[in-house]
Amino acid sequence: MKILVLNGSPKGARSATVHTALYLQALHPEHQFSFLPVAQRIKRLEEDLSPLRQAMEQAELVLFCYPVYTFLAPYQLHRLFELIQADGMDLSGKFASQITTSKHFYDVTAHRYVEETCAGLGMRVVRGLSADMEDLLSPQGRREAALFFDQLLFTCQHGPFLPAPVQAPPRARTVYEPVLSPVPKRAGKEVVIVTNCAPEDRNLANMIADFQAALPYPARIANIRRFPFKGGCLGCLHCAVTGACVWKDGFETFLRQTIQSADAFVYAFTIAGHYTHSSFKCFDDRQFCNGHRAVTHGKPIAYLISGDYRYEHNLRTVLEARAEVGGNYLAGVVTDEEDPAAPLGALAEQLAFALDKGLSRPANFYGVGGQKIFRDLIYGMQGLMKADHKFYKQHKLYDFPQKQKARLWQMRLVGGLLAIPAVQKQARGKMAEAMIAPYRKAVAQARQKGEERP
Repeated sequence: MKILVLNGSPKGARSATVHTALYLQALHPEHQFSFLPVAQRIKRLEEDLSPLRQAMEQAELVLFCYPVYTFLAPYQLHRLFELIQADGMDLSGKFASQITTSKHFYDVTAHRYVEETCAGLGMRVVRGLSADMEDLLSPQGRREAALFFDQLLFTCQHGPFLPAPVQAPPRARTVYEPVLSPVPKRAGKEVVIVTNCAPEDRNLANMIADFQAALPYPARIANIRRFPFKGGCLGCLHCAVTGACVWKDGFETFLRQTIQSADAFVYAFTIAGHYTHSSFKCFDDRQFCNGHRAVTHGKPIAYLISGDYRYEHNLRTVLEARAEVGGNYLAGVVTDEEDPAAPLGALAEQLAFALDKGLSRPANFYGVGGQKIFRDLIYGMQGLMKADHKFYKQHKLYDFPQKQKARLWQMRLVGGLLAIPAVQKQARGKMAEAMIAPYRKAVAQARQKGEERP
């Protein structure tokens, strides 16, 4: 087969991810591999797409290789998809798959994003390989990579291919006009609306205007589409060592003074390509200057979205997971799929209530699972990621179960006693009551407080 490897890592030839493809090439000289470092050359491809167009025409199988960045593919690969779609390149019928490396932090959402995008281009999509960053260095990891390639070739010949996502049915696109009257603004809290709204995004602009009017706190707009980004995250880890990004475009100051200084965040965008315009992904990735630190923990967030959000299941997962991992109370999401006037007013009240009450909720699987992956990663790389390590120590995020010595000994004692037949007989029927006793006490205390309340 003629296999085109699109290297979506900004590190280019120094990418750990692309070495899995190089390993497969070494194992299979009978296939014709070609490599194109699209992430490193994204600026050149914006000016001249002909090298990519020619490579795509000759390829039978396109293999996307990239590291997972902030729940999805790197900004550079998002931008590449935009260029392909704008060019009208015909990729229908070609095979597509992917190889990623990560610590398995939301690799599933990254894979689904690429799968959905390739399906939208008419490609026949085969499930990809999601490897750990160090898998190629172990016999098991190399074996799994080799088996993935065998399965990939078999599927290209016999199928079945991954199903395309359900598309939103055609609907009349009406222009939403602002209708909400401004309410008096209270002092003491400030909200920032982070958007990439373009002049043609009339619905989004009008939704933002109505939300600002209905919100009882002042809200300023930070349009990241206008920010002079010099480039996306390079994955160089320079910020992990020095605390500063290698790009000297003022983004860190903009992020910390214009955005993170607010008490709540509203993200507003128009859906495009199963996410939004790549400027938002550049913004996402460049926030790696914060490392793996949830520096806005406890601040509520909300979303204003123009587009068929209900059909974007992967995007919905990403937005909920980001709130969970960041420790942010998600006040809600409003879209223009139906008349958004009333929901915008309700969301404004919900966000203000969250600010006033300091609302929070316990993390679900998205938050707990993501945090544990980061916890183990930072602990193992504390010598390099010094700022992250200091943050995790200060906030007591190293909650390893082996450190809970009292609980471990308590469970050993209980387990040892229950192993005795006589104790088993006496405990029968009493265990459940013993376990529920502290909960009964909490309810009784709440009842007492309720009765004392005037």
